[in-house]
Amino acid sequence: MRTDRLKVSLGNLRLDNPTMLASGILGYSAETLSSIVAGGAGAVVTKSVGLKPRKGYANPTVVQADFGLINALGLPNPGIDEFVGEIHEMKRLGIPLIVSVYGFSAEEYATVAKKAVGAGADAMELNVSCPHVKETGSEIGQKPEVLAEVVRKVKAVVDRPVFVKLSPNVTDLAEIAEAAVKAGADGITAINTVRAMAIDVETAMPILSNKRGGLSGPAVKPIALRCVYDIHERVKVPILGCGGVTGWRDAVEFFLAGASAVQIGTAIALKGPNVFRSVAKGVDAYLKRKGLRSVNEIVGLSHRS
Repeated sequence: MRTDRLKVSLGNLRLDNPTMLASGILGYSAETLSSIVAGGAGAVVTKSVGLKPRKGYANPTVVQADFGLINALGLPNPGIDEFVGEIHEMKRLGIPLIVSVYGFSAEEYATVAKKAVGAGADAMELNVSCPHVKETGSEIGQKPEVLAEVVRKVKAVVDRPVFVKLSPNVTDLAEIAEAAVKAGADGITAINTVRAMAIDVETAMPILSNKRGGLSGPAVKPIALRCVYDIHERVKVPILGCGGVTGWRDAVEFFLAGASAVQIGTAIALKGPNVFRSVAKGVDAYLKRKGLRSVNEIVGLSHRS
């Protein structure tokens, strides 16, 4: 959906509407992303890709929970050298392409990011918050000094916006966000999944092969909103709200809390890819009803004294 009310700028990244595909959902190929573009997304974020191929965990990797999903996929990906071909194809989709990257060291993040940008990525999202893979993800995102090093090394080799996706599984998320921004991050994505698990009462065993996973969907929205609100009080860079957006009211709540755009993932499984158009249409109607000219006018509005 395209109206001037919905256009947003995230630094040098410009979107026709403030909805984005969240990393981890249908982000492996241009073919799967085409349905997301057709569904009205303003931008897409790929699945996380690393330096080397990774198989991920054995099934079961996803389990249905009340008001959401719990997953432990294990960051399966073909490795950046193979993925650059897909990036070339994804660029033909005609909307901003953000490549999610992860690594086991600052140098790995930088190497993967540089190759992704060389293939045409419009921006980077640093996955420093995966809750179920050791030695990467949240283990990096929980330590401000380690995270800062990752951001600095990536910023030194790429000339595109760098967003840092943070974990809610920390004591002070706003402090982590502040460290990322001071190191040069152009924006923050909040949040990744919340640590969770499910147990089969008949077998008395955890259902996921990895035992522990991450909860996404409507159940985490109140947590994500609080995180966005807290971060907006501490840093003045674009925030991408992520966690439980299934309708336009959810998106508006995130904007009011301080997000400049929202990412949608689990809702695709619940409502299909047209959820992006539905959310954008609802937000536009809300802005029109309020007599507002731009979504930017409501970003952070709930912080007014």
